[in-house]
Amino acid sequence: MNIVIDTNVFVSSFFGGNPKKVVDLWKTGQLKICVTNEIIEEYFEVLERFGLKDPEKKNELLTLFRKAYFLIFCSKTEKLKIVKSDPDDDKFIECAIALSADFIVSGDKDLLEIKKYLGIKIINPKDFLKFYFERNT
Repeated sequence: MNIVIDTNVFVSSFFGGNPKKVVDLWKTGQLKICVTNEIIEEYFEVLERFGLKDPEKKNELLTLFRKAYFLIFCSKTEKLKIVKSDPDDDKFIECAIALSADFIVSGDKDLLEIKKYLGIKIINPKDFLKFYFERNT
């Protein structure tokens, strides 16, 4: 299964809970995340702002991204104007479309309000995990 993970979910994964469970599914190869340079840059920018100091965790992430473990990458996406209230969130939908993702997992209310775009479901981590484990049990 291919998903896009919004920055707020990715960063929240460092604090545990459902976001961590989603990211752990990626780290263990149970799903693939779809990313662009812009998304990866935002992940690390926000993590650094939140003070990611643990070099071991940072190196683990860098290795996963560098070696493309369980990762689908798109270097260029078609620019869209979908999220009127926060156009910066368009990058997640653009990536999902370009790489045929099944889901965008987000905690962002602007994205969650859209619910579905071109067949791509936009759901929070809790609902994604419920779907994932129901489907895979």
